[in-house]
Amino acid sequence: MADFSDLKDIVGAMPQETPAAASAVESPAVEPEPRQPVLDALGRAYATGRRKRARARVWLKPGTGAVVVNGQDQAVYFGRQTHRLIFNQPFFLSGRVGAYDVMATVKGGGSSGQAGALRHGISRALEAYDPTLRPVLKAAGLLTRDARAVERKKVGLHKARRAKQWAKR
Repeated sequence: MADFSDLKDIVGAMPQETPAAASAVESPAVEPEPRQPVLDALGRAYATGRRKRARARVWLKPGTGAVVVNGQDQAVYFGRQTHRLIFNQPFFLSGRVGAYDVMATVKGGGSSGQAGALRHGISRALEAYDPTLRPVLKAAGLLTRDARAVERKKVGLHKARRAKQWAKR
């Protein structure tokens, strides 16, 4: 056995790769097939969005920009302008404002959770309809489900972390 007393000795004893051997290991560059739109028989893209305890089922088709949530117009169902801004965010970022009609049903949670679920569903449906939008939506974090939820209440505490008030006397 060789006596390696220095790091240089170890490196010198290692087999060196030749350029021909390295190129033989590399596989030829194969470009992946571009993603195809996923549409139903009516030409709509479908996706499910989730946030907190809310779930949104979203159907997206080319149109005039109408958003119908649980059979009501977006302005009637979501009274706050903030909530409407939240779920219209995918359209603003992708530059597709007014290009698609959205029909959605939302269940569970509160209005903020439902708006977040609708945003997630619209983002996923946009990606299903036009896969070239994926990098823009992914970079903005709209395709990732927001996993934050309310922490449960613990035994012996007033709330999830709020303890009883301590008094010295």
